[in-house]
Amino acid sequence: MYVITGGAGFIGSNIAAALDSFDEDIVIVDWLGADAFKWRNIAKRRLADLIAPEELRAFLEANRAKICGVVHMGAISTTTETDVDAIVRNNFRLSVDLWRFCARAEIPLVYASSAATYGDGEHGFLDRFDDDYLGMLRPLNPYGWSKHVFDRFVLRSAQGHEPVPPRWVGLKFFNVYGPNEYHKGGQRSVAAHLHAQIRERGAVRLFRSENPAYADGEQLRDFVWVGDCVDVALWALKDQSAASGLYNVGSGVARSFYDKARIMFAELGVDSKIEFIDLPANLKGKYQYYTCASLDKLRAAGYNQSMTSLENGLRKYVQGYLEGTDPFC
Repeated sequence: MYVITGGAGFIGSNIAAALDSFDEDIVIVDWLGADAFKWRNIAKRRLADLIAPEELRAFLEANRAKICGVVHMGAISTTTETDVDAIVRNNFRLSVDLWRFCARAEIPLVYASSAATYGDGEHGFLDRFDDDYLGMLRPLNPYGWSKHVFDRFVLRSAQGHEPVPPRWVGLKFFNVYGPNEYHKGGQRSVAAHLHAQIRERGAVRLFRSENPAYADGEQLRDFVWVGDCVDVALWALKDQSAASGLYNVGSGVARSFYDKARIMFAELGVDSKIEFIDLPANLKGKYQYYTCASLDKLRAAGYNQSMTSLENGLRKYVQGYLEGTDPFC
């Protein structure tokens, strides 16, 4: 069986859908709460079990002989979360516990890191995995820091300070968009926000730039289709030739918010109407103006599937889900 933490969340539920299509036994670890959407992310799945995160340690010990892989996607992913102790408990401590369990039980582990670890991008987006490079990175928020500090723990383990799982892969996800993100509210992807704005107002709002190097709406991001993230995760989990390491997962191309809005208007058959608003106070000094994943390391490791273009990804999302009869994968 495969254990997926955060398995009812965005990327986790998409990975669960893929494993379910292969007729694998899947165990989802997550809280569903009173959310109107989250349970629907896994409504189509055949589950071997569904357990709360606080029950995870006991479950792992009781079922270690049956587990063939752990996919750790669970985290507080809100970039504006200010309860740093809660972030440490959920994003760092649980990750360390899972790492140590998988090392003891000799079970492969795939975990979610983040492009937020790169901070403002001053030192590039190179997925280098050495003390010198990781020591230079300065994440802009507690979420990014929590992912970064675990990456550094993994590096220290890989250097011989702790046992390591038989195969482990950390995935630095960039700006992911696609089905099953609807429960994320204000943390939904730009694509989801643009769709809602166009349908509700016939216009979209983009942030004005406070950086003279970028015009309004021309801030750049590496937007990556969730299906590509799933494919990389499955490669890391199931391909015996996949080398342990830390890898970027993005499209490899930086596109502007203006580009994304233009494509969304075209897909919806609506004339473009774009308004610009000031950057919120809580994002000042914490806003990335440019992200772009270097995929050289991932390619060198043997992952050779092509990444989905922004045009094709948005077409899949809009026509297959946002405008379809069933928005869930």
